[in-house]
Amino acid sequence: MSTEQFHAIGIESYENWQEPKAFTYTPQPQRPQDVDIEIEACGICGSDLHAIKGDWGTPYLPLAVGHEIIGKVVKVGSEVTKFKPGDRVGIGGLCDSCGECRRCTHGNSNNCRKCVPTYHGTYPETGLHTQGGYADYIRVSEKFTFKIPDNLSSEIAAPLMCGGMTGFRPLLTAGVKKGTRVGVVGIGGIGHMTILFAKAMGAEVTAISRSDSKKEIALKLGVDHYISTSEEGFAEKYADSLDVIVNTGSSFSENSIMSVSSLLDAFGQFIFITAPPMNENIELAPFFLLANNYSVAGSALGSPADTEYMLQFAADHQIKPWVETIDINEESVKTAWNRLDKGDVKFRFVLTGYDKYFKKN
Repeated sequence: MSTEQFHAIGIESYENWQEPKAFTYTPQPQRPQDVDIEIEACGICGSDLHAIKGDWGTPYLPLAVGHEIIGKVVKVGSEVTKFKPGDRVGIGGLCDSCGECRRCTHGNSNNCRKCVPTYHGTYPETGLHTQGGYADYIRVSEKFTFKIPDNLSSEIAAPLMCGGMTGFRPLLTAGVKKGTRVGVVGIGGIGHMTILFAKAMGAEVTAISRSDSKKEIALKLGVDHYISTSEEGFAEKYADSLDVIVNTGSSFSENSIMSVSSLLDAFGQFIFITAPPMNENIELAPFFLLANNYSVAGSALGSPADTEYMLQFAADHQIKPWVETIDINEESVKTAWNRLDKGDVKFRFVLTGYDKYFKKN
């Protein structure tokens, strides 16, 4: 392994995002707290599409995305204590934080104002850009590296590192337990994992979608109820039927937030993980929130402690995201991106076959 050049597949143009290309890049110089990981699997997240399309800005090129990474530790810095070469580990949406602010020192390093995303980010010390898991290796801080339980396969564990954690955190925030009435908006990559986690917690789960097209799939996932927002009068029919709603849709324009929120009982919580294009906003009438004592909150990823807990919970309850594996190469990445853009996956692509591609090239 070269410690100076890593090899990746990514975009060279935001306008031409559908044509991924191979490139090499110089990683962040290894620090005492860093871990080098040889990647063996990486989930393809909806965030990858947002990033390569420029929905969240166009900070630099080339860009390799991917933040649902599973691999093997191959080198550790002198201050690393949690890992050793050979350990199977995972990386999620963040690779570093300042470690000094109140948020970091109080267990919320995922909300650090200076946190560094696994891709689409920049290290403040060096100005070097981060590149994601469509690559042969990645170098990240020990504190954002996580041991994978032995009974979770790499292709199952990969989507948990971002999508699983993103859907799990709102359930923790809401204190979901046996009997909690949970609604999940959006039966896709994150939504289906949210359903699996909520059911494992003992919740009574309702899937919420724009039509009946995903009803059969939702029932296979184990939901107790299904609501189509295209049904006339659905808001009145199912009023007060939920304690918490987790919104996993990719856009706020897909459903009326107020009509969906009206499914909540008094003091209900509407928690969104939605990260749409930067020009989208939420519009809510203050009196609507006041009259119902509703809470609206955003939720991004989870702390390192949350992630460790989520992985063990998934292992203990055998949470198994629905995945389709695909060998990594330029053509396969292109195919996967285009299919994901059309919603043609149930529910998560996972890139595998890293040895075949990177060691051959």
